[in-house]
Amino acid sequence: MSHIQIDNLTKIYVGRRTQPRTMHDPEEHSGDNVLVLNNINLAFEEGEMVCILGPSGCGKSTLLRIIAGFEAPTYGTVKVGGRKVRGPSDQSIFVFQHSGLYPWMTVYENVGLGLRHIDDEEDKHSRIQEHVEMVELEGFEHYYPHQLSGGMQRRAELARAIAVNPDLLIMDEPFSGLDFLTHMKMREEVVNMHEFLRKTTLVVTHDIDDALIMGDRIVVLSGRPSAIKLVHVLDFPRPRNFEKDPGLSRLRSEIFLMLGVPYAV
Repeated sequence: MSHIQIDNLTKIYVGRRTQPRTMHDPEEHSGDNVLVLNNINLAFEEGEMVCILGPSGCGKSTLLRIIAGFEAPTYGTVKVGGRKVRGPSDQSIFVFQHSGLYPWMTVYENVGLGLRHIDDEEDKHSRIQEHVEMVELEGFEHYYPHQLSGGMQRRAELARAIAVNPDLLIMDEPFSGLDFLTHMKMREEVVNMHEFLRKTTLVVTHDIDDALIMGDRIVVLSGRPSAIKLVHVLDFPRPRNFEKDPGLSRLRSEIFLMLGVPYAV
Protein backbone atom coordinates (compact mmCIF):
# COMPACT_ATOMS: atom_id res chain seq x y z
CA MET A 1 0.00 0.00 0.00
CA SER A 2 1.58 3.30 -1.07
CA HIS A 3 -0.79 6.13 -0.32
CA ILE A 4 1.48 9.08 0.47
CA GLN A 5 0.54 11.78 2.97
CA ILE A 6 2.75 14.85 3.46
CA ASP A 7 1.81 17.23 6.27
CA ASN A 8 3.39 20.60 7.07
CA LEU A 9 6.71 19.55 5.55
CA THR A 10 9.47 22.10 6.01
CA LYS A 11 13.16 21.60 5.21
CA ILE A 12 15.90 23.97 6.34
CA TYR A 13 19.55 23.44 5.47
CA VAL A 14 22.20 24.86 7.77
CA GLY A 15 25.36 25.99 6.00
CA ARG A 16 28.11 28.55 6.14
CA ARG A 17 28.02 31.47 3.71
CA THR A 18 31.24 31.92 1.75
CA GLN A 19 30.12 35.27 0.30
CA PRO A 20 28.59 38.24 2.13
CA ARG A 21 24.85 38.63 1.65
CA THR A 22 23.82 41.23 -0.93
CA MET A 23 20.49 42.86 -1.67
CA HIS A 24 20.30 40.74 -4.85
CA ASP A 25 20.54 37.42 -3.03
CA PRO A 26 17.10 35.75 -3.46
CA GLU A 27 17.56 33.06 -0.81
CA GLU A 28 15.69 33.23 2.48
CA HIS A 29 18.25 33.10 5.28
CA SER A 30 18.11 33.09 9.04
CA GLY A 31 21.73 33.37 10.00
CA ASP A 32 23.33 30.49 8.07
CA ASN A 33 20.02 28.71 7.46
CA VAL A 34 18.45 28.20 4.02
CA LEU A 35 14.73 27.52 3.86
CA VAL A 36 14.22 25.07 0.97
CA LEU A 37 10.71 23.62 1.40
CA ASN A 38 8.10 25.73 3.15
CA ASN A 39 5.06 24.02 4.72
CA ILE A 40 4.30 21.49 1.98
CA ASN A 41 1.00 19.59 2.25
CA LEU A 42 0.24 16.90 -0.34
CA ALA A 43 -1.54 13.57 -0.67
CA PHE A 44 -1.02 11.02 -3.46
CA GLU A 45 -3.19 7.99 -4.10
CA GLU A 46 -1.94 4.44 -4.47
CA GLY A 47 -1.10 3.59 -8.08
CA GLU A 48 -0.79 7.22 -9.24
CA MET A 49 2.05 8.60 -11.29
CA VAL A 50 2.75 12.08 -9.94
CA CYS A 51 5.11 14.43 -11.77
CA ILE A 52 6.71 17.26 -9.79
CA LEU A 53 7.74 20.42 -11.64
CA GLY A 54 9.50 23.56 -10.51
CA PRO A 55 12.40 25.93 -11.20
CA SER A 56 15.96 24.65 -10.95
CA GLY A 57 17.12 24.53 -7.34
CA CYS A 58 13.63 24.83 -5.85
CA GLY A 59 13.90 21.64 -3.79
CA LYS A 60 12.19 19.05 -6.03
CA SER A 61 14.91 16.47 -5.50
CA THR A 62 15.05 17.28 -1.79
CA LEU A 63 11.34 16.50 -1.57
CA LEU A 64 11.92 13.11 -3.23
CA ARG A 65 14.82 12.28 -0.91
CA ILE A 66 12.68 13.05 2.13
CA ILE A 67 9.85 10.83 0.83
CA ALA A 68 12.39 8.08 0.15
CA GLY A 69 13.81 8.40 3.67
CA PHE A 70 17.30 9.54 2.64
CA GLU A 71 16.80 12.87 4.42
CA ALA A 72 14.73 13.89 7.42
CA PRO A 73 12.34 16.84 7.39
CA THR A 74 13.11 19.74 9.69
CA TYR A 75 9.42 19.96 10.57
CA GLY A 76 6.34 18.01 9.54
CA THR A 77 5.73 14.38 8.64
CA VAL A 78 5.72 12.09 5.62
CA LYS A 79 3.73 8.85 5.69
CA VAL A 80 3.86 6.11 3.07
CA GLY A 81 1.18 3.45 3.35
CA GLY A 82 0.12 4.93 6.68
CA ARG A 83 3.58 4.58 8.23
CA LYS A 84 5.80 7.51 9.10
CA VAL A 85 8.97 7.57 7.02
CA ARG A 86 11.96 7.19 9.34
CA GLY A 87 14.58 6.06 6.85
CA PRO A 88 15.02 4.19 3.56
CA SER A 89 12.65 1.27 2.95
CA ASP A 90 13.06 -1.84 0.81
CA GLN A 91 9.63 -1.05 -0.65
CA SER A 92 10.67 2.42 -1.88
CA ILE A 93 13.05 2.29 -4.84
CA PHE A 94 14.90 5.43 -5.97
CA VAL A 95 16.12 5.80 -9.58
CA PHE A 96 18.75 8.54 -9.49
CA GLN A 97 19.38 11.25 -12.07
CA HIS A 98 22.77 9.81 -13.00
CA SER A 99 23.49 6.15 -13.72
CA GLY A 100 23.34 3.98 -10.62
CA LEU A 101 24.39 0.75 -12.33
CA TYR A 102 27.41 -1.00 -10.84
CA PRO A 103 30.04 -0.86 -13.60
CA TRP A 104 31.67 -4.17 -12.60
CA MET A 105 28.34 -6.03 -12.94
CA THR A 106 26.60 -7.13 -16.11
CA VAL A 107 23.03 -6.14 -16.96
CA TYR A 108 21.89 -9.53 -15.66
CA GLU A 109 23.76 -9.10 -12.38
CA ASN A 110 22.56 -5.51 -11.90
CA VAL A 111 18.93 -6.46 -12.49
CA GLY A 112 19.25 -9.36 -10.06
CA LEU A 113 20.85 -7.28 -7.33
CA GLY A 114 17.67 -6.98 -5.27
CA LEU A 115 16.75 -10.63 -5.75
CA ARG A 116 19.70 -12.17 -3.92
CA HIS A 117 17.41 -13.33 -1.13
CA ILE A 118 15.68 -15.79 -3.49
CA ASP A 119 17.16 -19.25 -2.91
CA ASP A 120 15.47 -20.91 -5.86
CA GLU A 121 17.92 -20.20 -8.69
CA GLU A 122 15.41 -21.11 -11.40
CA ASP A 123 12.84 -18.69 -9.98
CA LYS A 124 15.47 -15.98 -9.63
CA HIS A 125 16.65 -16.46 -13.22
CA SER A 126 13.07 -16.37 -14.48
CA ARG A 127 12.34 -13.07 -12.71
CA ILE A 128 15.55 -11.45 -13.93
CA GLN A 129 14.89 -12.53 -17.50
CA GLU A 130 11.28 -11.37 -17.33
CA HIS A 131 12.33 -7.84 -16.39
CA VAL A 132 15.21 -7.75 -18.87
CA GLU A 133 12.72 -8.59 -21.61
CA MET A 134 10.19 -6.08 -20.24
CA VAL A 135 12.64 -3.26 -21.03
CA GLU A 136 13.71 -4.84 -24.34
CA LEU A 137 17.28 -5.71 -23.33
CA GLU A 138 17.19 -9.39 -24.21
CA GLY A 139 20.50 -10.29 -25.84
CA PHE A 140 22.37 -7.75 -23.69
CA GLU A 141 22.17 -9.63 -20.40
CA HIS A 142 25.92 -10.18 -20.21
CA TYR A 143 26.99 -6.72 -21.32
CA TYR A 144 28.58 -4.29 -18.85
CA PRO A 145 27.23 -0.74 -18.43
CA HIS A 146 30.09 0.86 -20.41
CA GLN A 147 29.10 -1.30 -23.39
CA LEU A 148 25.55 0.11 -23.43
CA SER A 149 24.10 3.34 -24.78
CA GLY A 150 22.68 5.88 -22.34
CA GLY A 151 19.13 4.79 -23.09
CA MET A 152 19.97 1.13 -22.57
CA GLN A 153 21.58 1.95 -19.23
CA ARG A 154 18.39 3.74 -18.15
CA ARG A 155 16.30 0.75 -19.20
CA ALA A 156 18.57 -1.55 -17.20
CA GLU A 157 18.15 0.71 -14.15
CA LEU A 158 14.39 0.63 -14.59
CA ALA A 159 14.40 -3.17 -14.83
CA ARG A 160 16.48 -3.41 -11.64
CA ALA A 161 14.07 -1.07 -9.84
CA ILE A 162 10.86 -2.90 -10.74
CA ALA A 163 12.32 -6.40 -10.39
CA VAL A 164 12.04 -6.14 -6.59
CA ASN A 165 8.32 -5.33 -6.95
CA PRO A 166 8.42 -2.08 -4.92
CA ASP A 167 5.34 -0.39 -3.56
CA LEU A 168 6.80 3.01 -4.44
CA LEU A 169 9.01 3.95 -7.41
CA ILE A 170 10.78 7.32 -7.19
CA MET A 171 12.53 8.78 -10.23
CA ASP A 172 14.70 11.90 -10.23
CA GLU A 173 15.06 13.41 -13.74
CA PRO A 174 15.03 9.92 -15.33
CA PHE A 175 15.67 11.17 -18.88
CA SER A 176 18.46 13.62 -18.09
CA GLY A 177 21.30 13.54 -20.62
CA LEU A 178 19.50 11.42 -23.21
CA ASP A 179 19.27 12.46 -26.83
CA PHE A 180 15.87 13.63 -28.09
CA LEU A 181 14.72 10.39 -29.73
CA THR A 182 15.89 8.20 -26.84
CA HIS A 183 14.17 10.59 -24.43
CA MET A 184 10.87 10.21 -26.30
CA LYS A 185 11.22 6.42 -26.42
CA MET A 186 12.05 6.14 -22.72
CA ARG A 187 9.12 8.37 -21.81
CA GLU A 188 6.77 6.14 -23.76
CA GLU A 189 8.22 3.03 -22.11
CA VAL A 190 7.81 4.45 -18.60
CA VAL A 191 4.18 5.40 -19.32
CA ASN A 192 3.41 1.95 -20.77
CA MET A 193 5.09 0.23 -17.82
CA HIS A 194 3.13 2.32 -15.36
CA GLU A 195 -0.13 1.53 -17.13
CA PHE A 196 0.71 -2.17 -16.87
CA LEU A 197 2.11 -2.33 -13.32
CA ARG A 198 0.17 0.54 -11.63
CA LYS A 199 2.91 1.19 -9.10
CA THR A 200 2.79 4.43 -7.15
CA THR A 201 5.39 6.50 -9.01
CA LEU A 202 6.87 9.92 -8.27
CA VAL A 203 8.84 11.67 -10.99
CA VAL A 204 10.80 14.89 -10.67
CA THR A 205 11.30 16.61 -14.00
CA HIS A 206 12.12 20.06 -15.31
CA ASP A 207 10.35 19.20 -18.58
CA ILE A 208 6.73 20.42 -18.64
CA ASP A 209 5.88 18.25 -21.65
CA ASP A 210 7.15 15.13 -19.87
CA ALA A 211 5.00 15.89 -16.84
CA LEU A 212 1.85 16.47 -18.89
CA ILE A 213 2.36 13.41 -21.10
CA MET A 214 3.23 11.05 -18.23
CA GLY A 215 1.44 12.10 -15.08
CA ASP A 216 -1.90 11.19 -13.54
CA ARG A 217 -1.35 14.30 -11.44
CA ILE A 218 1.14 17.16 -11.54
CA VAL A 219 2.51 19.30 -8.74
CA VAL A 220 4.11 22.66 -9.57
CA LEU A 221 6.44 24.17 -6.97
CA SER A 222 7.50 27.80 -6.70
CA GLY A 223 11.09 28.98 -6.52
CA ARG A 224 12.94 28.63 -3.23
CA PRO A 225 11.68 28.64 -0.57
CA SER A 226 9.35 26.22 -2.33
CA ALA A 227 5.61 26.33 -1.81
CA ILE A 228 2.89 24.64 -3.85
CA LYS A 229 1.66 26.72 -6.79
CA LEU A 230 -0.55 24.10 -8.44
CA VAL A 231 -1.85 20.55 -7.97
CA HIS A 232 -3.77 19.34 -11.00
CA VAL A 233 -5.30 15.97 -11.88
CA LEU A 234 -4.61 15.10 -15.53
CA ASP A 235 -7.73 13.35 -16.73
CA PHE A 236 -6.74 13.50 -20.41
CA PRO A 237 -6.86 10.12 -22.20
CA ARG A 238 -3.61 8.42 -23.23
CA PRO A 239 -1.73 8.55 -25.49
CA ARG A 240 -1.70 12.33 -25.10
CA ASN A 241 -1.10 14.78 -27.89
CA PHE A 242 -0.85 18.56 -27.52
CA GLU A 243 -2.02 19.23 -31.07
CA LYS A 244 -5.11 17.05 -30.76
CA ASP A 245 -6.15 18.11 -27.25
CA PRO A 246 -6.64 21.89 -26.84
CA GLY A 247 -7.21 21.49 -23.09
CA LEU A 248 -3.81 19.90 -22.63
CA SER A 249 -2.19 22.58 -24.75
CA ARG A 250 -3.86 25.36 -22.71
CA LEU A 251 -2.67 23.81 -19.45
CA ARG A 252 0.85 23.64 -20.87
CA SER A 253 0.77 27.38 -21.63
CA GLU A 254 -0.60 28.16 -18.16
CA ILE A 255 2.24 26.26 -16.49
CA PHE A 256 4.84 28.05 -18.61
CA LEU A 257 3.37 31.36 -17.46
CA MET A 258 3.26 30.13 -13.87
CA LEU A 259 6.97 29.35 -14.04
CA GLY A 260 7.79 32.75 -15.50
CA VAL A 261 8.02 31.88 -19.20
CA PRO A 262 5.63 34.13 -21.19
CA TYR A 263 5.06 31.63 -24.00
CA ALA A 264 5.22 27.91 -24.63
CA VAL A 265 8.48 27.00 -26.36
